[in-house]
Amino acid sequence: MKIDLNCDLGEEAGNDEAIMPYITSANIACGFHAGNEDVMRATVKLARRHGVNIGAHPGWNDRQNFGRLEMNIPAEEAEEIVFQQINALAQIAKEEGLALTHVKPHGALYNQAAKDRTLAGAIVRAVKRISVDLVLVGLAGSGLCEAGVEAWIRTAGEGFPDRAYNPDGTLMSRSKAGALIESPEEVAANALRLIKEGILFGEKVVQVDTLCLHGDHPQAAKNAKLLRGMLMKNGIEVVGLKK
Repeated sequence: MKIDLNCDLGEEAGNDEAIMPYITSANIACGFHAGNEDVMRATVKLARRHGVNIGAHPGWNDRQNFGRLEMNIPAEEAEEIVFQQINALAQIAKEEGLALTHVKPHGALYNQAAKDRTLAGAIVRAVKRISVDLVLVGLAGSGLCEAGVEAWIRTAGEGFPDRAYNPDGTLMSRSKAGALIESPEEVAANALRLIKEGILFGEKVVQVDTLCLHGDHPQAAKNAKLLRGMLMKNGIEVVGLKK
């Protein structure tokens, strides 16, 4: 059994160096909801040092709310917003001798695209403008993954061991109590359940291809170390998305 382990980084949460040795994919903020050119370059270099795949983590242009406030804008504008961010990181990666592996939307953009097929389509078009070889990471079972499959690009269904789910398979809003799982031991146990049992999304069970840890979690570094060790003990191989 194999799984990719990713983390949202480049968001200046202060945990990147401690987390990077334990993951296989880094989702790097592209300057809109967090980060800037210098932070992107530093995160790319850190990922290169540890042999970690790099991907773009585009969000709404909303630093004040860390990209977690829903926005409703025309699909063409949303596509351009996402394209600009992916392209910015792709250029930095190229200068550092690397290429992007994947794209994973951030925050409200991610959650909206899970249900809004028009927005999901805009994201898919932005990804394809960069490269049809990029992997699109989305909530396992969601409309974003379905849009990627329909557009003939590779997708990876994502599970969240440090977040609570709604009964329909979507993520519980961070505004609700219990939405963030705080115990590293519980995060690790939840990860194992997600890998072995999948997620009940609507009426179907979907398997996860990658697990996400949040770099701004209060126990981010401990979560990463404990989870990586737990996967190894259970005979689960941790590999990058394209391996």
